[in-house]
Amino acid sequence: MKEKFPLTGIVVSLNTPFDSTGRIDFGSMERLIAMHLREGAAGFLASARAGEIDELSIAERIEIIQFVQQVARDRATLIAGATSGDPTQSCRLAEAALKAGCNAVLVEVPEQFRSDRTLALGFCREVAQVGVPTLVIQDLDWAGSGLDIAWVVEMFETLESFKCLKVEVKPAGPKYTQVREATQGRLNVAGGWAADQMIEALDRGVDIFIPTTMTRHYVEIVRDHRAGNREAAFTKFRAILPVLAFTRQHLDISIQFHKREMVHRDVFKTANIRKKCLPYDRFHEQYGKEMMRYLDQLQ
Repeated sequence: MKEKFPLTGIVVSLNTPFDSTGRIDFGSMERLIAMHLREGAAGFLASARAGEIDELSIAERIEIIQFVQQVARDRATLIAGATSGDPTQSCRLAEAALKAGCNAVLVEVPEQFRSDRTLALGFCREVAQVGVPTLVIQDLDWAGSGLDIAWVVEMFETLESFKCLKVEVKPAGPKYTQVREATQGRLNVAGGWAADQMIEALDRGVDIFIPTTMTRHYVEIVRDHRAGNREAAFTKFRAILPVLAFTRQHLDISIQFHKREMVHRDVFKTANIRKKCLPYDRFHEQYGKEMMRYLDQLQ
């Protein structure tokens, strides 16, 4: 029987900072990693949707993997993002992660494979054959229930390296429970976008949470809940709900707010983005600044 992926707690999906010329700002990224480590992050995901992967070249993504692994090497686990619509590119990213010393890789099943069990399994098997010890599969469906549970179980039973499922579906809660029950709790379950249901996710036994910021708050919520103090966890969770309500409107709002937040905290030099985002208008700017002041008070 395969050993369960031991990572638990908060794994931060890193935004990608850009300088004034649009290049990756690795100085800001180093400050970002240091901040999250101080706040208790157990790991990092780099790069995924929050990192604007569709606007990064494969060479840039490999450079980010190498950089984050080097900076966080002995202090946190890196899950290297290898999602691509092209399986060849996913394998190339996975190989680069393995070469950099990273033992976990995340891939999202490409959209063109999601309706066909054979193609979905074949894609995951192709990436697994690279030899990365832990394969994290991202079950992403912004509007539906995502991958069929029977497929997830088959992949878990047939792919030795598949040890974690990142669930990002609607609603997420029942999927967490279905996956845990179908695999007898042996598959590590991670929650991402559904952070506004965090207490429910903890009640359901989710192992990993993958937010973008507010790491200290998330760490304390998980710590209290797992220590049996659900009331304290709920009180701290309730305190960050205004920020979650604002940022969970849309991924584009989340990226743009959190980059501004990092400028506000003197971590990023700019809030520049590459992704063609929904407009972040003057009302977003006004409310976003109010949310930053609110977070300052919580800190």
